[in-house]
Amino acid sequence: MQLEILTPDKTLFSGDVESVTVPGSKGRFQILNNHAALVSSLDKGKVNVQTKSGNEQFEITGGVVEVLKNKVVILA
Repeated sequence: MQLEILTPDKTLFSGDVESVTVPGSKGRFQILNNHAALVSSLDKGKVNVQTKSGNEQFEITGGVVEVLKNKVVILA
């Protein structure tokens, strides 16, 4: 699935991923391929990104995540 992590200043990440774990307002949750469509608010915390080549982490201070048709967009 495709992931984009965007801030007002720059794009932190853009590429194909295996899974994404985000700090949702009601707790952490994981997004996998073919996940149901959703929009959720995010709290301060770490976004864990699993790619074929390894793991990456990004620290955010809050934002919104949208999942639609195997594309995940995080506005942080």
